[in-house]
Amino acid sequence: MMTTAQICRIIEHGQLSDRDLTDVITAVKYARRHLQRKVTSSLMVGDNVEFTSSKTGRTMVGTVTKIAIKYVTVSVPGWGSWKVPANMLTKIEDPLAA
Repeated sequence: MMTTAQICRIIEHGQLSDRDLTDVITAVKYARRHLQRKVTSSLMVGDNVEFTSSKTGRTMVGTVTKIAIKYVTVSVPGWGSWKVPANMLTKIEDPLAA
């Protein structure tokens, strides 16, 4: 199995055809969908989660308030509600421990 670094090197050096790149993109999209469904099915309203904000770069800790197909709404004390892609969330046991 190839490492991520090896795959990136092959892509960066233009060693793949257009069809190969399309296949890689399709595989990445499939993997993201699978991860998103796995995370979404493991969460329930009231669970504590953490994620890294793309706006602030900080690790945010909050409580799940709504679970949709692709996004999970997380209430973060002092920061309001955030719609976060499910694959960016990590379930945690104790928000004070994060």
